[in-house]
Amino acid sequence: MTTGEAAAPISRKNYIMGMTVIAIFFFIFGFVTWLNGILIPFLRTACELTDFQAYFVTFAFYISYFVMSLPSSAVLKKTGFKNGMSIGLWVMAVGALIFIPAALERSYAIFLFGLFVQGTGMALLQTASNPYVTIIGPRESAAKRISMMGIANKFAGAIAPVILGAHILKDSHVLDRQLAEAADAVARAGILDELATRVINPYIIMAVILVALGLLLRFAHLPEVDTDAEEPSVGETNVNKTSIWHFPHMIAGAIALFFYVGVEVIAGDTIIRYGQSLSIDMSSAKYFTSLTMLGMIIGYICGIIFIPRVLSQVNALRISAILGVIFTLGAILTPAGQQIVMPFRDLVTFEAVTLTIPVTVLFVALLGLANALIWPAMWPLALNGVGRFTKTASALLVMAVVGGAIIPLLYGKLADIFSTQAAYWVCLPCYLILLYYSLHGYRLKGR
Repeated sequence: MTTGEAAAPISRKNYIMGMTVIAIFFFIFGFVTWLNGILIPFLRTACELTDFQAYFVTFAFYISYFVMSLPSSAVLKKTGFKNGMSIGLWVMAVGALIFIPAALERSYAIFLFGLFVQGTGMALLQTASNPYVTIIGPRESAAKRISMMGIANKFAGAIAPVILGAHILKDSHVLDRQLAEAADAVARAGILDELATRVINPYIIMAVILVALGLLLRFAHLPEVDTDAEEPSVGETNVNKTSIWHFPHMIAGAIALFFYVGVEVIAGDTIIRYGQSLSIDMSSAKYFTSLTMLGMIIGYICGIIFIPRVLSQVNALRISAILGVIFTLGAILTPAGQQIVMPFRDLVTFEAVTLTIPVTVLFVALLGLANALIWPAMWPLALNGVGRFTKTASALLVMAVVGGAIIPLLYGKLADIFSTQAAYWVCLPCYLILLYYSLHGYRLKGR
């Protein structure tokens, strides 16, 4: 499509089909991504790691976004969205199967390689799906659509650690006693070897499902959208722009997303281990990631209701950043000994459970509420006006997901040096950078 042409409108039937298929993918993103929250304490025990070493789980998973985002953009230009998504699903299936030799050898390095391969497939899916949701309808309501996708994503994230945790960390108190009473290194190794093999069956099932979804997608009618299309006014503005670097608001958006993904991953993936460090039993701690995800779901529902009718995308971003600062300070400054007991319902079995939660952990979970509308608001703000550079801009924004590799690793190092609570100071500058983008960065203009 030429620069001066506007994108052809998509029929309601194709719109619903496209949104439904993408919602399924966002569910998959959430399920696979937030399994890391339970894998971190699991591999910390099975592979006998420090906190810093354990957070290489998130590093291996998210660094693949940085490595593969631009290649993913090139793949999508050749294959189109639908075929590219199928390939992404199959790559994720390969990553899941790598967990089999990793478990049999109890090799942390092989586990990390499997996570990297899974992240590679996710990078391809994310590079396709996020701009797809942004462009398939009016841009001013893009945050609303991404919020709808976020509900699917975070619901999956809420149930994933519970499902996997019930299988791989069942009877964790018995396991801890067995390890403490192990007669020698050989007996201890035998217990840990058995623990490591618990991931095999769940990841085989995951691989089968991913392969099947990839095949089904090849036969599904998913409408293509023209990401290179521009509104006439945008095309006239961009006529002299030859590079994505001519859009400083997009570059600033990518930098802000780097810090956002870091704090999102910290809120979801450190909270179980944080609870453990405060002597909370795994029977309660395994639900903590679910609390973070539920906070995000509440935030997404607010986005669907209020954006753009009551709340603009940029104001949603400002409020989210301010809440992030407040909740971070709450997590850091609240005495670790303050606890509450609250009723909860297992999101898989629907069984009523009673959770013992330190208030400081609850503030970490509330970061999920603060984070919910940042990603949905950032994408349309960063992609605004980039027109024919959308695919490349999208790839750069997905590259920013590498923040999920770097910042949690920094959290882990600070946790080893100071404490798991003091390590949350790393979140504060991240939210301040997001606040800057919401006040000024999104308005930066190129020459």
